[in-house]
Amino acid sequence: MTEGVIWKEILFFAIPLILGNLFQQLYNTVDSIIVGNYVGSNALAAVGSSGAIINLLIGFCIGASTGAGVVISQFYGAKNTEGVRKAVHTTMAIALVAGVLLTVIGITVTPSMLRLMGTPDKVFEQSVIYLQVYFGGSLFSVVYNMSAGVLNAVGNSRRSLVYLLIAAISNIFLDLIMVVGLKLGIVGAALATDISQLISCIFIWGFLIRSEDVYKLKIKEIRCYDHLIRIGIPTGIQNIVISLSNLIVQTSVNSFGATVMAGFAAYIKIDGFNILPVLSISMAATTFAGQNIGARKPDRVRKGMYISTVMGAGYSVLTGIMLLIFAPQVIGVFTTNQKVVEYGVYIMRYFCPFYWMLGILHVLGGTIRGTGKTMQAMVVFLVSLCGFRVMWIAGTMAWTRSLGHVMMCYPTSWLLGMLLMLLYVWKGKWMDL
Repeated sequence: MTEGVIWKEILFFAIPLILGNLFQQLYNTVDSIIVGNYVGSNALAAVGSSGAIINLLIGFCIGASTGAGVVISQFYGAKNTEGVRKAVHTTMAIALVAGVLLTVIGITVTPSMLRLMGTPDKVFEQSVIYLQVYFGGSLFSVVYNMSAGVLNAVGNSRRSLVYLLIAAISNIFLDLIMVVGLKLGIVGAALATDISQLISCIFIWGFLIRSEDVYKLKIKEIRCYDHLIRIGIPTGIQNIVISLSNLIVQTSVNSFGATVMAGFAAYIKIDGFNILPVLSISMAATTFAGQNIGARKPDRVRKGMYISTVMGAGYSVLTGIMLLIFAPQVIGVFTTNQKVVEYGVYIMRYFCPFYWMLGILHVLGGTIRGTGKTMQAMVVFLVSLCGFRVMWIAGTMAWTRSLGHVMMCYPTSWLLGMLLMLLYVWKGKWMDL
């Protein structure tokens, strides 16, 4: 990424990431489609309400892997072989420890968290079962995502796409077998996800162990070296706190009942098809900036930031328009319950016209992160996507119990975050080498 035409380097690196995230979202969405159509709208609501807790607990690990990727990409750009080796094995150590902790904590705290969120009684038991089975396989998810982060940091995004595609196809077939064929309900959906994540984990570790490149994985060398995770900590804190704010939003949605929960759950699955490609472009911007900072090419970093931002915002505008045009048909894929469809479409109208602001926020944040300024990026995200949302929800629920007012917290927080990030890019000292 330190040579060649900038837009081609970023685009060709981002495309496998985009496809990979879309496949991952696809098999998560298939869970909801099959559960919604073959188990019922209450089961769909149970699966949907579980997402906030899942994101809360794995957010720190994914953030830490993103930060580790910054370190790896900078060492890789600077051709520091020893630095890459230590960073890779530190990342794997974090993945193994975090995966085990998530399994234990996730299974243990699930009932209490769902109670705190005000989950309705009619979906509570199903939500508990789904989450506990899901967290039984969280080790595989964490290890895969952190391993993919290593490959992405050195510019090899195609390899992780192949393994994710295999996992996605496996998950779809396992969903059909376990939910439709064996009638295992949401337990079958969670088991299908666990097994598919195990498959992707086995494939990607096999590749890293067999590799003869600088990022080769040696089991005996897995440990934490020096302070290589310091850049990952702010991003990890950012992710877990933002996930906490989304959990608060989910709690507010839960107070409107199971039908609204199901509509919200259906749309959030669609939301991933818009958001994940933007996050992929942001990850590409992070890797591009990291490698070029390592190679001491600041002008290339700035040009890459502008090009990535146009890509992210442009994609968001196009997909937002398409989703609005086909809103009833898209939500209708998840359920035949017309009331659930109506709520899903209603919620969609608060998201789709404004995705371009989130695109700009994330891509600029990705570039800033790639330069090593993860603390500054964290502050912007926490102020806008967490602090502001919490205050908005508290004020809204105290003033008037309106679903529309709750949903407005998303576009308004995106606007605030975008403006703050633009201000930092303009005035901040983020390009100091």
